[in-house]
Amino acid sequence: MAPVSEQPEPQGEGDPAAIPLPGPAAVGEPRRENGGEWCPGSGSPAALGDENGAQPRAAAEAPGSAGPEPPEGGWGWVVMLAAMWCNGAVFGIQNSCGVLFVSMLQLFGGGEDKQMAFKTAWVGSLSMGMVFFCSPIVSVFTDLFGCRKVAVIGAAVGFAGLLSSSFVSTIEPLYFTYGVLFACGCSFAYQPSLVILGHYFKKRLGLVNGIVTAGSSLFTVSLPFLLRVLIDSVGLFNTLRVLCILMFILFLAGFTYKPLVSNAKDEEGGKKGKFKFPPEKKICNFSVFKVPSYRIWAIGIPAALFGYFVPYVHLMNHVKDRFGDSVPEEVLLLCLGITSGVGRLIFGRVADYIPGAKKVYLQVASFFFIGLMSMMIPLCHVFGGLIAVCLLMGLFDGCFICIMAPIAFELVGAQDVSQAIGFLLGLMSVPMTVGPPIAGLLRDRLGTYDVAFYLAGVPPLIGGAILCFIPWVHERQKLKEREKPADRETTEKMLENESTLALDTTEKPVKEMESGF
Repeated sequence: MAPVSEQPEPQGEGDPAAIPLPGPAAVGEPRRENGGEWCPGSGSPAALGDENGAQPRAAAEAPGSAGPEPPEGGWGWVVMLAAMWCNGAVFGIQNSCGVLFVSMLQLFGGGEDKQMAFKTAWVGSLSMGMVFFCSPIVSVFTDLFGCRKVAVIGAAVGFAGLLSSSFVSTIEPLYFTYGVLFACGCSFAYQPSLVILGHYFKKRLGLVNGIVTAGSSLFTVSLPFLLRVLIDSVGLFNTLRVLCILMFILFLAGFTYKPLVSNAKDEEGGKKGKFKFPPEKKICNFSVFKVPSYRIWAIGIPAALFGYFVPYVHLMNHVKDRFGDSVPEEVLLLCLGITSGVGRLIFGRVADYIPGAKKVYLQVASFFFIGLMSMMIPLCHVFGGLIAVCLLMGLFDGCFICIMAPIAFELVGAQDVSQAIGFLLGLMSVPMTVGPPIAGLLRDRLGTYDVAFYLAGVPPLIGGAILCFIPWVHERQKLKEREKPADRETTEKMLENESTLALDTTEKPVKEMESGF
């Protein structure tokens, strides 16, 4: 699966479909971090603003209130390469969980355990789910402590989790070492890598983010083949130790996230480095849930994802069950990775020509085809048919991912978009974690993945149907907002007329009395 967190900056500052969304931490507005460090916007709870954490646009645009102009290069190119490595390493390993799943099943599985597929599936699904579950938390820590500290500590935690996973003797410890510790480290390392990009680039931010997100596709395409060679030659545990090299490089890459410092702001802020914990209301801004169209979106997307991650975890084992060792199952992940990248480029551009909340219809179409392709997997008795299914699934997977941020901007606006995406990613973690183990349980009970893949295609269809209501609700919401100012003007005019009549009625008796005298 390609990274779900890809977010563009607000319209008018760049191409909305080309910029990654880091969950709740990358919006194009500058923000001040503790110690005088400034990072590009987080819709941040720590930013200056009203009680809900929203920063007034007038204040953001006032002279002297904006951060320093991005250098559009220089050290920023090094930061870009570091962020690209981060994107690739984190999601390359996560997306290759199908290869690791087969190896874990063979290593820890025994003839006596009838639920081994169910138990093993929890490792990969828990890991991917935790990456998204931590998303709202990571944004808060990034606001409080800065991009560099959070990224470095996150990479160190991920390294420790992956290394400790290579010393287990049973499947159960992997739930914590790989599913929780490694995944949390990945989440904390990943989001700051996207936040820092807007610190160094503005005009070229779309290009830079496109290059960075390409890291995910490159690693997803190449890593499964490397993992297969390593597992066959040195075994699973030594393979995990080799993957620790990627996390160590990611640890070093975090030190390149040098924030730019605004001297004027430092002088206004007083002592540099003084930590001030922001009010609770500014840490978590729940006002986005007051938007009806966003509430529907926050229900429909998670509902669609109960079956979304099932093919990424179980497809490799399904191919082995059906075709044995006669086919290179890693080719399927290659197809998913390539067409997902192509889909992001194509549909991201298409979304620019679709006005307003009607962009949601692209996600509806994406979920329809993803659900349909999941149901087609058991019907493919020829390996070439599975390749065709994976090509189409990857294409619409890229479509679903690339338009999440533009839709969020349309529904809640630029000021609240980072918090809105963060909450959504947190909600997404639940179905993405639960779906694959249920599919593994069905495989253990029925001896085949057919029913699991059929059922995995149902939630995307249901979620897509829920999303169909968003454009209609959003238009009604906008219409009500337009009517409010008109009602205010009408009320003001009525009050003015009443006051004028009152003055006239008081002036007439006075004039009559004066004329009588």
